[in-house]
Amino acid sequence: MADSTNESYQKNYAKLQEIAQKLSNSEEIDIDELVPMVDEATRAYQVCQSRIEAVEAALNKRIASDNDSSDNDE
Repeated sequence: MADSTNESYQKNYAKLQEIAQKLSNSEEIDIDELVPMVDEATRAYQVCQSRIEAVEAALNKRIASDNDSSDNDE
């Protein structure tokens, strides 16, 4: 399961990079493509942000658990 989540993060992060590159390299952006691109980028960002928050919460929980364990060892 971790691999599919990681792949999802990587896929969505790559999509964000692709859209940003396309926007920065285009002299003129087709207005008909803009809204779908923004929608796609928003979805990709939300997936990435959600994953980052989940990893951060897991790390904080692990750190707190490790701190509790070392406090009990003393």
